[in-house]
Amino acid sequence: MPRLILSGGGTGGHVYPALAVAEALAERAHVVYVGSVGGMEERIVTQESTLPFRSLPAAAVRGRGPVQVARSLLILMRGIGAAIALLRREQPAAILGTGGYVCVPLFVAAKLRRVPTMIYLPDVVPGLAVKVLSRIADVTAVNVSDALPRLGLYEGHPRAIITGYPVRTELFTTDREAARGAFGIAPDQLVLLVYGGSRGARSVNRAIAALLPSLLPLCTIIHVCGREGDYVWLEATAAQLEPALRARYLLFPYLAGGSAQSMTAALVAADVAVCRSGASTLAELPAVGLPAVLVPYPYVHQDENADYLVQRGAAMKVADHAMLGDGDPANGPLAQAIHTLLSDAVMRKQMAARSRVLARPDAAQRLADALIDLARSSA
Repeated sequence: MPRLILSGGGTGGHVYPALAVAEALAERAHVVYVGSVGGMEERIVTQESTLPFRSLPAAAVRGRGPVQVARSLLILMRGIGAAIALLRREQPAAILGTGGYVCVPLFVAAKLRRVPTMIYLPDVVPGLAVKVLSRIADVTAVNVSDALPRLGLYEGHPRAIITGYPVRTELFTTDREAARGAFGIAPDQLVLLVYGGSRGARSVNRAIAALLPSLLPLCTIIHVCGREGDYVWLEATAAQLEPALRARYLLFPYLAGGSAQSMTAALVAADVAVCRSGASTLAELPAVGLPAVLVPYPYVHQDENADYLVQRGAAMKVADHAMLGDGDPANGPLAQAIHTLLSDAVMRKQMAARSRVLARPDAAQRLADALIDLARSSA
């Protein structure tokens, strides 16, 4: 079996695609995961897989002051040295990077040692690391075709492939009735799922807290707040609700895989979602056909991800700064969008159908096959 390295870090949107590919590679390759020293990816990889984990020094360079840039460059040089030593030990036949600064020293070391590489872009817009690495990688894989021109590539380019975004297979197979049963939700109850990605979203949490009295008469809310600190004050806010409404508010700091009350079950159980528009939303929402109100995080390229779904009739979009409007929050843009979807079953059905058309159930397999082919060609 070929020895392969998967690498990505910084956000769950970089880690989870790699884990889905690792699942598709099971019994076909010996796989090692490489993340950054002290990165959040180590927790995800060790908790949700059995992959051996290795770490490299890595740091962001862009947008820092001169002193920090100098320090980051030193860390990068240390990372390249550590990556060269790692490649000597592991002797991989090929490497797949899914984004994050940890891929930079790894790919530079791979270029020096002539190890073939494939970089994967999960978003519509590439970050600096993926832009740079696409120039030195042997193959560039993208989630959607809209991303190719941003990398100077096109459909049919010999170094480019379009694969979709790898997601957990259970998103396509989990039973809706069983998912609702895991949360104690009646079959006829509308369900609003609120989540902010692997790191949570404080502004979304605050907006939903303000809207609880107006939303809970209409639906059950599964709120995955993503932050222990936010969980404390959200719990205190919920405690002030009438008992009948409080019973409809299901609050969780996180939903881990491997349990009945998982993030997969929450996605399958929901009728409408309110969430950020990180890369994973481009695949998870279509996988379960879930209509959504997207609130892009304003400091990264999430607007383009949201626009991809909005333009295809699969979602609505509300700006982060405008969620509650200038007057009564219950009449603000976020509340209006949620009310529109909750009250219009025909719109939800149409939006769900348009979303499902975008799903790529074979994305993980396509990436795994491409990586195996790259390893074989190098051999």
